[in-house]
Formats: sequence, structure tokens, C-alpha cells
Amino acid sequence: MFPATFKLCAGISYRHMRNNTGLRKNAMVAINHEFSRLSCPGPSSWVSNVRRRSSLRSNRIEEEPCSEVDQAYVKQGQEALQKSICILSEQNGWQTEIVTASGDRVLSKVLPDIGKVFKLEVVLDQHPDDLYNELVGNMEQMGDWNPNVKQVKILQKIGQDTMVTHEVSGETPGNVVGPRDFVSVRCAKRRGSTCFLAGMSTQYPGMPEQKGVVRAENGPTCIVLRPNAEDPEKTKFTWLLSIDLKGWIPKSIINRVLSQTQLDFANHLRTRMGPSGGLEAALAC
Repeated sequence: MFPATFKLCAGISYRHMRNNTGLRKNAMVAINHEFSRLSCPGPSSWVSNVRRRSSLRSNRIEEEPCSEVDQAYVKQGQEALQKSICILSEQNGWQTEIVTASGDRVLSKVLPDIGKVFKLEVVLDQHPDDLYNELVGNMEQMGDWNPNVKQVKILQKIGQDTMVTHEVSGETPGNVVGPRDFVSVRCAKRRGSTCFLAGMSTQYPGMPEQKGVVRAENGPTCIVLRPNAEDPEKTKFTWLLSIDLKGWIPKSIINRVLSQTQLDFANHLRTRMGPSGGLEAALAC
């Protein structure tokens, strides 16, 4: 209706058309009718349709990578998530590495083509959404509260779910394992009440290997957050860890370091998310 009204109004703007009384009268009636329709309570169907199409278009722009390279990163992230879910869904074959007095436990398993993987299972007092916001939304602040991490930097965000990151680990006690760094593609997803943060090593031209730091490889890795069955306000926290630290390190040391790193992470995260966690982080800066 609007295009027709516009043409009618444009027509009467010419002098010889303004002299046509009937046309001028029809134009005024059409204008009043159109504005009356648009002033009804709530947005008109025309406005709603424009908003809907605009929203769909913006979503497509955000979700569709703009280059083949970006698409490759998205595919890598999805692959890491799918592999992680497959590994975690298989309950058989896991061996106990550590069980703490509080019930935290680390399990391990040797997989073909991947090697030894570790699985941390703990219950945290916070809601999954709060933990997700901390681990994903505040990812670059992880070095402030986890001494095993020197730095986490987001190199590139791709769409809503994928990012490329650079992480630098801290030295282990006694410098048993020196600093390592990782370039990873990460995929953050929500499926119902369950949150996933999966990742694996990737290549990124803007972050070549650093002098004095060993470039290690990881993946597939995945953190899974889901409401605890006994108390939905708490979180069942599962962390699948697969790392090749590179270098000449005995397997017994690697196993001990990785298991302890997972337990330490859970404890540091508890402290971070506790009542005084934010204050302690601010004082540490």
C-alpha cells in the first residue's frame, strides 16, 4: 500500500496535477488511511516483517564466515567438539589417576591415534551459566587467577561460537616442565542446559612459534558444564584434556603433571568464583 500511496502523493506535487481536485482528494484519503493503519497498537505487519528480515540477515552475516580460512577454523572447532563428545560418551576403559577427599577425581584412557587423555570430574557450587560466562566471556582474565596460566589472548573471533586463541602456560614447580604455548581453535556451544567449550591446536599465521617457548599441541579438549543431578544450582564440571607437551619428558612425569594441573584448575576456579574471588583477583593485578 505504501508504494502506491507514495506514487499518488508524488503525482500531486506537479502543478498541473494539483489542479485535479479529485486526485488531490484521493491522495489525502490514502495518506490518512495509511497513517491510521500504522498507528494501531503494536508494530504493523510491514514493520514486523522488515525487522524479522533484518534480524535474519544480521544473524546470517554473524554466523557465516566470510572466507575459506574462517570456514576452516569453524570446521576445526566443530570437529574438536564432536570428537570430545564421542570420547566422553564412552564410559568403559577409564582408569583412576587421582581421587581427592572432596570427591574430585581424574581418570585416564589411552585412545588410538590420540594417545593418553585425562578426564577431570568435579562438582562446583556455581550455576553452569555463571561458570560459562567466566570461562568464555572472561577467558582472557584466566591468567589473573590461575597461576598455571601466564596469558590467554583471543587472536580472532569468527561468528558467534568460534575463536582462535594463544595460551602461554606457567612453569611447573621446580621447572620440571618449562613454559609451553598453544595456538588453538575453540568452539563454544550451548545445547539445552549443557555448555561446551571444545578446542584443538591449529595454525595461525599471525602467531608463529615464540623464542624460548616450546610450541605444544592439544586436542581434542573439552570442558562440559551441566546442572548437577542432585542440585541444579550446582554444576557437574567435566574436563577432557589431551596434550602433547613436546620435548624429552618421561611419561610418568607428564601423567603426574597433567593430573595435578587439572585438580589445581578446579581449586583455582572455586576460589575465583567464591565470594571473595573477584576481590582477590583485583588485588593481584
